[in-house]
Amino acid sequence: MAYRRGGHRVGGEGWGLGMPGRQQAGSFTREVTRTVGARYLLYLPEGYDETGGRRWPLVLFLHGAGERGHDLEQLKRHGLPRVLEGRDDFPAIVVSPQCPPEERWSVEVLSALLDEIAGRYAVDADRVYVTGLSMGGFGTWALAIAEPERFAAIAPICGGGEPFGTARLTRLPVWAFHGDADTVVPLRRSQEMVEALRARGGDVRFTVYPGVGHDSWTRTYDNPELYDWLFAHRRSGNAAREGPGG
Repeated sequence: MAYRRGGHRVGGEGWGLGMPGRQQAGSFTREVTRTVGARYLLYLPEGYDETGGRRWPLVLFLHGAGERGHDLEQLKRHGLPRVLEGRDDFPAIVVSPQCPPEERWSVEVLSALLDEIAGRYAVDADRVYVTGLSMGGFGTWALAIAEPERFAAIAPICGGGEPFGTARLTRLPVWAFHGDADTVVPLRRSQEMVEALRARGGDVRFTVYPGVGHDSWTRTYDNPELYDWLFAHRRSGNAAREGPGG
């Protein structure tokens, strides 16, 4: 049996175009391209010199929903950009993009941004990290799950994600943070991710702040231990933990 659509015969054995009245397997391949971009704050460490041969760690910081917009100054209200306003000795390149109004973090945009920064500045590819708060905590989990091989360690704060995705994070050190009195993003959202990752043998730390609401990020980013922990990890070291062929 065959039928016609727009003057072209469709269906029939041997045609490979489908048989009416049946479900059949199919597939297609097509290249799709689009232009993406983002505005961001960039911090270069004291002593940065592209001609000196030194490569620097790179930290990607993802803000929360309240800082979306077109004013980069808004990013300095919270998180790592706020910390950087008060010091000039942070030992890493930091890029803090701004998410447009009413949008969520896009893995595609963030991946392209990291490619751009790594290609333009003296970045140590073995020491790339991502951290974020609230909406940025969700973005941190999502980006790491999408591209776990890119990062040396991640630190999501009061975020969450799809627990099944943690199967891709077993080689990646994770330190998650959450307040147990958070009514905006419930504690269980981080707990689900942490428990799923632990069940798979992942390298995960989990800090829960008793009595703390949604703002679990101020004390986290003010804690020097976070940065000591981040910068102690290298991407090559994550692969080594798995052993040969792991």
